[in-house]
Amino acid sequence: MKAVAVVPGRPNSVHLAELPPPRVEEIPNGRGVKVRVLKVGVDATDREINDAQYGNAPPGYDFLVLGHESFGVVEEIGHGVKHVKPGDYVTCTVRRPGNSIYDMIGRSDITSEETYYERGINLLHGFLTEYYVDDAEFVVKMPVGLKHLHVLAEPMSCAAKAVQQAFEAQRRLHVWNPKIAFVTGAGQIGLLATLVLRLRGLEVFTLARAKSPCLKSEIATGMGAHYISTSETSIKQLADKVGKPDIIIEATGSSQMAFDAMEVLNLNGVEVWTSITGGQRRVEVPADRLNLTWVLGNKLLLGSVNANFRHFELGIADLALGEVTYPGVIERILTTPVRGVDNYKEMMRLLVEEKSALKVYVEVAEG
Repeated sequence: MKAVAVVPGRPNSVHLAELPPPRVEEIPNGRGVKVRVLKVGVDATDREINDAQYGNAPPGYDFLVLGHESFGVVEEIGHGVKHVKPGDYVTCTVRRPGNSIYDMIGRSDITSEETYYERGINLLHGFLTEYYVDDAEFVVKMPVGLKHLHVLAEPMSCAAKAVQQAFEAQRRLHVWNPKIAFVTGAGQIGLLATLVLRLRGLEVFTLARAKSPCLKSEIATGMGAHYISTSETSIKQLADKVGKPDIIIEATGSSQMAFDAMEVLNLNGVEVWTSITGGQRRVEVPADRLNLTWVLGNKLLLGSVNANFRHFELGIADLALGEVTYPGVIERILTTPVRGVDNYKEMMRLLVEEKSALKVYVEVAEG
């Protein structure tokens, strides 16, 4: 069985590997679900793993199969599986439990262990292969009406979680009614976070470097948000003009922007960091001023990564609502298909070189 893999720790090692076909019986208690992979989304995470910035192979292997954004169709189920059946379209969560108390209660997305297990990222093979088998606990059904949005389910789960966690944390204030949101970054997470916030009724300003008109600006405005080019208007200038945001979702991958955003957050506001700023970049920040304004302003900085089954369900529900609220807009994120796992070199080239590729995904099979 073909699979696209890397050798962790070896830069630019992406290659075609072989895996044995998986069996439903691998999962105990009849809870196995066998999925034929149709499409797999790839993003900066896969590029950074191929750059040897992080990632580890599963025990017994010297390679790691990539791909954590899955979409496929159920082919076979164990006797204990009830919520999906053969023929259903599904996606799959990414992180798997360790041994902490959070893992034991189904919250592996917030594990307290240093070692974490994520399919396609760390210590577990990903989905960029022909078939996979997983426990029913991690397999999420997708409505047939959302088939055309396929690999967006996983990034949408992360966006939904980021916003949900912000509102959950802000219960500390007893009364919190946010009006203005800034979303920094207009990649897939930024645009999907824009959607979630718009569906909650906030006035949203989505910031990115590219000047309007461009695809990102068209998608953001298509969701009823305001698109702001940071090459023309700084985040501080924007806050001075429209008011300080009550919530900021940071999704640029830029440590400079992450800290710049902290300076404009409103009193009692919350900033959520969703991006990973890999590398060794150093930036100068006004530490004293940030410390003063954040303590006196009761502001909150929150890190959000990964998502569990419930966040996938929330995200899929928002995709469905977004489809009827802003018809035809979300699908425009899916810009760049790659046909077949054999074209892994083109897949990686697009991730590295093609700046207009908003969302790269591999069409593994038809269905």
